[in-house]
Amino acid sequence: MPYTKLTNQSELPPTNEVKEFPCGDKVICVANVDGKISALDNVCLHHGGPLGQGVIQKGKVICPWHGWAYDAQTGALESNATVKVAVYPIKVEEEQVLVDI
Repeated sequence: MPYTKLTNQSELPPTNEVKEFPCGDKVICVANVDGKISALDNVCLHHGGPLGQGVIQKGKVICPWHGWAYDAQTGALESNATVKVAVYPIKVEEEQVLVDI
């Protein structure tokens, strides 16, 4: 599957913040943890909270609804590493941020 344009580099979240971006029929949570950008499924596995409206704490993406914490690189739930949200390959080419859904 080819990479799809998600946004421009200038729209990426600042260091240690998250942001939501629509991508086709999905919404993607883009996390910037200490300058490393990652793209995760935006839907928390607990009650479907919007991860891209949450915060970064201790390097984890925190769901704004109930505080579930996910590793931004692996998608693993902090309290149970076998539970994961999808993480998508992401790259920047000439100011365009591309994601492989």
